[in-house]
Amino acid sequence: MVNQKTTAITEIGFTHEEFAALLDKYDYHFSPGDIVPGTVFSIEPRGALIDIGAKTAAYIPIQEMSINRVDSPEEVLQSNETREFYILSDENEEGQLTLSIRRIEYMRAWERVRQLQAEDATVRSGVFATNRGGALVRIEGLRGFIPGSHISTRKPKEDLVGEELPLKFLEVDEERNRLVLSHRRALVERKMNRLEVGEVVIGTVRGIKPYGAFIDIGGVSGLLHISEISHEHIDTPHSVFNVNDEVKVMIIDLDAERGRISLSTKQLEPEPGDMIKNRDLVYDKAEEMAAKYREQLLAKQQGNAAAPAEASETVVAVAEEEIPSATEAVEEEIPVAIEE
Repeated sequence: MVNQKTTAITEIGFTHEEFAALLDKYDYHFSPGDIVPGTVFSIEPRGALIDIGAKTAAYIPIQEMSINRVDSPEEVLQSNETREFYILSDENEEGQLTLSIRRIEYMRAWERVRQLQAEDATVRSGVFATNRGGALVRIEGLRGFIPGSHISTRKPKEDLVGEELPLKFLEVDEERNRLVLSHRRALVERKMNRLEVGEVVIGTVRGIKPYGAFIDIGGVSGLLHISEISHEHIDTPHSVFNVNDEVKVMIIDLDAERGRISLSTKQLEPEPGDMIKNRDLVYDKAEEMAAKYREQLLAKQQGNAAAPAEASETVVAVAEEEIPSATEAVEEEIPVAIEE
């Protein structure tokens, strides 16, 4: 019988040594970072054995089965299921590789949020925790951070847990594991879609700074800069307004990219100084003055040299300390997106 087998191998051109060498030649070699197909061979209480074509079945621990919390392997894997796995580590002393699904999900999640940021998309997510600096949400399974300065609500931060918020992306940095978002910008953008430069709106004074007053208009904040309160000189906005005052203002600039709304009462004055001397008259004539402003603005846009130059002086700078940049929050208060 042995002679017959030896004769058969010889007849097809192979010796035993050549056959063994051929098997070694086509043995797969795996490296950490590779993504390979595998079939679930056996499910265990805290992991699973996966056949990926290696000499020894690879192992995936339960904590590497998903980007989300998993209590049982059966929540993710089924016997004989075939899917992609990420090779997490080299073979151990027993020749066994460690696998991960979680890493694949993270890579694809980062790819997705980068795409959403490029599209300037608005996403919605529920707050699952808060800390001293802001609130925590999950986007595509990644943990995101909303700085307190970018949360537009009168509620205490602690009361936001469980609430779903519209959000815009401020920072997507996979290398630093930072995903920073803004609730304020999402609200401002939504509000801006219904607002126009030259429109008169009614708002409430929510804060007063040396450089101007912050006016709540329908849930978003606009700045009435001190230079846009009146044609007459004003030493401080406190001399004109109090917190909770109801005011009538005109929108003079909408900056969707920076999430800012600039306002003016100066442009509504029938006569210079009326905001100080006769505020009721300013409010009564607001629509009439706004219509004139819009005519001037249109004439300016059409290149009418006779249009008053004042119509173009509409964009006022918002103090940077009041509206922080995306990354202004203290570094240690911005949690990483990937929870190790």
